[in-house]
Amino acid sequence: MRETIDFQTALLTRKQRLLSDLQTRGLRLVDPKVGAASRIGGAGPTDHKAITVLGTTIMVPVHTHGATHSPYVAMSPDSRGISLLQENEEHVCEISFPPQPKFYALSTQEGIPYWKIAQLHSRDTLATTVLQTCIRYGNSETKCQFCAIGESLKAGRTIAKKTPKQLAEVAEAAQRLDGVRNVVLTTGTPASDDRGAAVLADSAAAIKAETGLPIQGQCEPPANFGWFRRLRAAGVDALGMHLEAWDEEVRRRIMPGKAEVSVSFYLEAFTAAVTEFGRGQVSTYLLAGLGDTVESLLEAARVLIEIGVYPFVVPFVPVSGTPLADHHPPSADFMRAVLQPIGDWLTEAGMTSDRVKAGCTKCAACSTLSTFEKQGTQAT
Repeated sequence: MRETIDFQTALLTRKQRLLSDLQTRGLRLVDPKVGAASRIGGAGPTDHKAITVLGTTIMVPVHTHGATHSPYVAMSPDSRGISLLQENEEHVCEISFPPQPKFYALSTQEGIPYWKIAQLHSRDTLATTVLQTCIRYGNSETKCQFCAIGESLKAGRTIAKKTPKQLAEVAEAAQRLDGVRNVVLTTGTPASDDRGAAVLADSAAAIKAETGLPIQGQCEPPANFGWFRRLRAAGVDALGMHLEAWDEEVRRRIMPGKAEVSVSFYLEAFTAAVTEFGRGQVSTYLLAGLGDTVESLLEAARVLIEIGVYPFVVPFVPVSGTPLADHHPPSADFMRAVLQPIGDWLTEAGMTSDRVKAGCTKCAACSTLSTFEKQGTQAT
């Protein structure tokens, strides 16, 4: 029995290392058109492609500078749609790519393709940036150095503002045709005290009425925490407010405008949001590799989990068209040093990703953190 557990643990460790390595180093594609279409530039997991590896679907960089030099190569798929993953020309395992969503072929009555309104992330998560503009983007003194929210708009791959009616229409089609199971609504930050909560509430209400799907809203902390109750009443089931980095010096250097909203204010907002949405239903992104140390990220996770916030630690991947396009992502060893203890803490707190109702932590494809949860259960 002990030998069986040790073998299962070794397999899990190998899988975790491979997934983390793919997410940090990227993947070269022999056939760039395999699977669902991918984007270059823009908000969300841009420059990535969804890939299923050893039973887990993750988002892997394929268009970044680092990916062009990756030791990992996906060979052309066979008749079953299965590709061979190679590392330095050595066989690693078989992989597959989720297919192009059916709803991408449809358009609104105004002639706007559905894929310009919302995108499929991983296998069953529909995501959209409701406002594709931000008060900080384009201003060198305030812009987040990693952000590419304006690039897809500039290239004509999306529209500046999605209406509630458009979003409800696309969500219904994605649910009916592609089995979408939850929705992520994020937004650029407008010049208003609600920080985008108002457009999220209107959008969520329309989608919920049309589909009943679980919804996560993502915005900066509003000045008035009463917006949390309004978002919940509108149909938002989970909330994301993204710190990106924990160390204040790193935040000032990487996101000078956003850093004007202090970590302490975020913690106040998190506490109020957890009261409304519940433990584990509030989350925040932490981008590993921006400058936070392992110790800093672990400190952040301890504080956040104590409040009831899920610390979604994601490897920072440089995005084309940003000041950090040539920045080196973290190593797989760095990610493992961070994710291993956080996975244990989330399990102990009963805040694992499978309990989240909707959103990035539910989808879990942009980080391998979910594979570090419930490891005792997985290895028995």
